[in-house]
Amino acid sequence: MLREFIVYACPVGQLNNQLEKYFTTTCTECGENAAHKYMPHCTLTGFFQDQLTAVPIYIQALENAFKNGLPTRPSQPIIVVDMELKADFHYLKIESIWIEKLIANFANIANSPTRTNQLRLKNNLHLSLAYKFPLEQQQILAKIAKKIINPQAEVSWELRLYERHPNNSWTCHQSWKL
Repeated sequence: MLREFIVYACPVGQLNNQLEKYFTTTCTECGENAAHKYMPHCTLTGFFQDQLTAVPIYIQALENAFKNGLPTRPSQPIIVVDMELKADFHYLKIESIWIEKLIANFANIANSPTRTNQLRLKNNLHLSLAYKFPLEQQQILAKIAKKIINPQAEVSWELRLYERHPNNSWTCHQSWKL
């Protein structure tokens, strides 16, 4: 049976605490939007399908890509540039040439014979706050975001390999401190 996998960079620390508070507050005050279906994250690959037995291939490939990238790792491997509050999409804009190179390296070495689709790399890095919400919620969501989230808050990041289950629960198979 094919499983669904994805690679994320997830915030840890003060920023993540603010994001968790933001998601709880917005869910209570406005109800769920599409962003509530996920933990705070920056998507590095699209979803890909493979057998559960292939997980060690991806863990080893991420481990190797991470080790290969360590010599050029900047002091801040991922930078939160700004908070964007557009009419239909709220997010933190993120920049990291380093993580983009790391993930490209991962894609080159993650050779699983049972994967059914190519690894799709993400290059418009962001952390979603809210999307697919009713237009009339835009201003209240923006107000909550401005009140709770400081894009410059202390944060460290983890590289994580996740499996998404059909019931929308998640398994983190491995993580690395960036």
